[in-house]
Amino acid sequence: MGWETSEKSWVLMMSGVVGVVISVGLLYKLVIGRSDERSVKEKDEFVIPRGRWGWPLIGETLEFIASAYTSKPVTFMDTRKSLYGNVFKTHILGKAIIVSTDPDVNKFILQNHGNVFIPCYPKTITELLGKSSILQMNGSLHKKMHALIGGYLKSPQFKARITQDIENVVRLSLSSWTNKKHYIYLQDETKKITFEILVRVLLSISPGEEMNLLKIEFEEFIKGLICLPIKLPGTRLYKSLKAKERLLKMVKRVIEERQIALKKIQEKGFPDDVIDVLLRDIGGSDEMQPLDFISGNIIEMMIPGEETVPTAMTLAVKFLTDNPVALAHLVEENMELKKRKDHSNEEYSWTDYMSLPFTQNVINETLRLANIINAVWRKALKDVKIKGYLIPKGWCVLASLSSVHMDEMNYENPYEFDPWRWKQTGAGVSTNIFTPFGGGQRLCPGLELSRLEISIFLHHLVTTYRWGAEKDDIIYFPTVRMKRKLPITIMPL
Repeated sequence: MGWETSEKSWVLMMSGVVGVVISVGLLYKLVIGRSDERSVKEKDEFVIPRGRWGWPLIGETLEFIASAYTSKPVTFMDTRKSLYGNVFKTHILGKAIIVSTDPDVNKFILQNHGNVFIPCYPKTITELLGKSSILQMNGSLHKKMHALIGGYLKSPQFKARITQDIENVVRLSLSSWTNKKHYIYLQDETKKITFEILVRVLLSISPGEEMNLLKIEFEEFIKGLICLPIKLPGTRLYKSLKAKERLLKMVKRVIEERQIALKKIQEKGFPDDVIDVLLRDIGGSDEMQPLDFISGNIIEMMIPGEETVPTAMTLAVKFLTDNPVALAHLVEENMELKKRKDHSNEEYSWTDYMSLPFTQNVINETLRLANIINAVWRKALKDVKIKGYLIPKGWCVLASLSSVHMDEMNYENPYEFDPWRWKQTGAGVSTNIFTPFGGGQRLCPGLELSRLEISIFLHHLVTTYRWGAEKDDIIYFPTVRMKRKLPITIMPL
């Protein structure tokens, strides 16, 4: 799940601004550029990482974006790493920035959140999500929110209930495919599945008109995360802000109804959803307006249902299609589980899915190779020294997770899909060189739920259908996705 999926390099999405800022490049060169150079020279004794600024204002943005359109999207990082070392400076998207491709430095950045580093995002993100969003939250409030939601998602009661809910959604969706005479666009189908699951977890809304309206407005809202920061009527950002207003009204209505219901219940049982969790623990807070705070963050938590999890599902199918041996091994493992369950007439449990070793290895390898969350952006609150480098106060720093995942020093033949590489390490690996869900205090609280969704989807897919896929390519900009949405033809077993 992982609404921290907003961490996945939203700043990359701002490439459109390049055409606007080139016209003021000369002004940057005369005023800002020289100021940056003086500040760097003054701190030479602190060993600021080597690198280059590139062109005035646009810096090295064009090369940064261009590499994302290739089959090896970390080329930008690799080239500079070979010239300047694992940590280097550059200038992209109008910012002086330090890039880390070093696992130890990345770990330090991820673990020292709040007191040393704070989130650093483009204007459209802050504008659309708001100042009180989880993405920008710091300190005790962020810790409380993270603990509340993480505790709920990891509870035995939730795990038992959500496993059955996900199974029902996946089975119903897969059963509808047999009625489709033409291609199934897998990327679209997985988005339908994951959005329905996530809205159920957050709001307890079932399929129907209300969910359809919610999805329409959400899709309009999320488009604004990938646009120029201009708020004039008719612009993309303006339309998305209007869509958010409509979304807030819909979500607030649900929260108000829930508030009334909770007041009438004397003995509160296990929460029905995330709204219940937040109302019970934050609803009585004097620090904020609960209705606005909760509704805004509920909308933000919908993002993984549109991006991270469906992308992982789609790419897993893509990689398996291209590797028949891995697919056969996955089918064998899941067929064995299905036979056991059919024979015993027992329901599936969370642990049934999570204990499938090769399936979990496939998920690990998909997350490593796809790099859906490819970087974490932070801003230094003070001068930071680590491993001989200085990250100056006020500078943005990019911890490149994808560079670590694709480094030959960490993974042999990193561009090959090889689920067997995880056989010795184990599916539950958590190291400096494998961080698909981020890390530190902002580690995605929904990572186990995300794995469960992908596991259930793969299980029922391979035990229900065989498929053939059209040739399709992975696009890494502005987000990771399939160019043609991965068209497949299905053959029921």
